[in-house]
Amino acid sequence: MLKLFLIIAILLFSVMIHECAHGLVALLFGDDTAKREGRLSLNIIKHVDPFGTIILPLILIAFYMMTGSGIIFGWAKPVPVRVNNLRNPSRDYTFVSLAGPLSNILLAFAFALILPFSMMIFKEPGGTLLPIAIFICFFGVKINIILAMFNLLPIPPLDGSHVLAYLLPYPLSVKYQEIARYGFLIILILILTDALKYPFLFADYLSRALLSWMNSVGHLFG
Repeated sequence: MLKLFLIIAILLFSVMIHECAHGLVALLFGDDTAKREGRLSLNIIKHVDPFGTIILPLILIAFYMMTGSGIIFGWAKPVPVRVNNLRNPSRDYTFVSLAGPLSNILLAFAFALILPFSMMIFKEPGGTLLPIAIFICFFGVKINIILAMFNLLPIPPLDGSHVLAYLLPYPLSVKYQEIARYGFLIILILILTDALKYPFLFADYLSRALLSWMNSVGHLFG
């Protein structure tokens, strides 16, 4: 039960920071919509999406707890951004879109950094705190790398699609954005056909490599 609680807490915290990052960068570039609507808040209730924050994560976590494998991800209610309020709408919205995945990458490194410090602080033999800290670090890194990679996929309405739309020549960008209406259907098909396992397997590899490196640092100074 403790492990379940910790996984849910890490996921909720991570998607909340993801959305706050979008809102903060939008504010930096001239759009205060998220601030005015109270979305630059660390109150998770303001960011809850019934399906993406509650139903889907619980299903994925239950599957993971039963089988020991699978992916855990979700999303929060998107932060409102009025693109026309941005000083340079097409360019600035690209930075707003990148802010979410970048925040998850930074969180992954932050959770990884906790590991060597935990190994130095909770190094007593047979202690119960070190296993808990290791568990938090592992899922903190894994969940955030998965969130970053998932959101960087160039499928509307994911963040990666906004970046690609900005980089494409204008005529191609317009045609590309027309598939936005089918975005969720495409994502659902990719999930059901297990086509997303490859980027998620890569995310798992990256998280294990990062934690292995931090584990070596912990043993070096522990």
